[in-house]
Amino acid sequence: MSRTNKDYLVVMLKGIAMGAADVVPGVSGGTIAFISGIYEELLSSISSINLNLFKTLKKDGFKVAWKQLNGNFLASLFVGIFISIVSLAKVISWLLVNHPILLWSFFFGLVLASVLYIAKQVTKWNLVSIVLLVLGAILAYYITTLNPLISESASPLFMFLAGAIAICAMILPGISGSFILVLLGAYKPVLTAINNRDFTTIAVVGAGAIVGLLSFSRILKFLFNNYKNYTLVVLTGFVIGSLNKIWPWKKVLTYRTNSHGEQVPFNELSVSPFSYDGDPQLLYASLLAVVGFSLILLLEKLAVKKQ
Repeated sequence: MSRTNKDYLVVMLKGIAMGAADVVPGVSGGTIAFISGIYEELLSSISSINLNLFKTLKKDGFKVAWKQLNGNFLASLFVGIFISIVSLAKVISWLLVNHPILLWSFFFGLVLASVLYIAKQVTKWNLVSIVLLVLGAILAYYITTLNPLISESASPLFMFLAGAIAICAMILPGISGSFILVLLGAYKPVLTAINNRDFTTIAVVGAGAIVGLLSFSRILKFLFNNYKNYTLVVLTGFVIGSLNKIWPWKKVLTYRTNSHGEQVPFNELSVSPFSYDGDPQLLYASLLAVVGFSLILLLEKLAVKKQ
């Protein structure tokens, strides 16, 4: 695919959007990749990292191997993700603490519109499609209701598996990788390793992430190449079920003490804004949900116009 510098700038901006989503525990960067039209290319590019790539590197040199990898695309995308995480992480973390309803409302509108966007890609609906849709939604919803584990384990095998599973969630539209780390009880050990510069643990988690990414991307690529319609149906159901996680109004059932000694929500239940214990901020929340929803419709129109 021939791209100009302007095209790669757009890819980087999409990476920034993916990074911003991944910072929020509950929103997947994979969802952003899908609605921005780069999901299948991302899977294909990651899947190209194999023995043939290294053979090409040895035989034909770096330039040919870089082209085979679709290196400019991946580099632009991951630079955008990195910039976003570094620059927006503190802002989004602050919003999560100080204006959670408004932030979740924006993402709820955005993800809700992405359900319609993904469903539009489905070319054929039948009984099997409907069953897969329902199963995908039930599975995702069930995951959002699981109680997070509190694990003091930081064994290499546990951290390796946590990294592999979390990265799979990160490229799958629906639940975010950070939320999976929370469910597994690995979020605190990973955060501690980063804060303490425990490079051994970071390397183990990174190795797990690489293995998970390379293997799971191949599975998804195979499904898209051979069962695209049914894969899109399952993804649609998965995103529908994940909406429970980003519902703006929550009732805290239990708390836990974080690494800073602060009491933070541990287990939450989605409630109606009219029964929410506090100011539901219904007007502003609704407006931001509409903004998020409209943003996806705008991106869709721009994509159609470009085509």
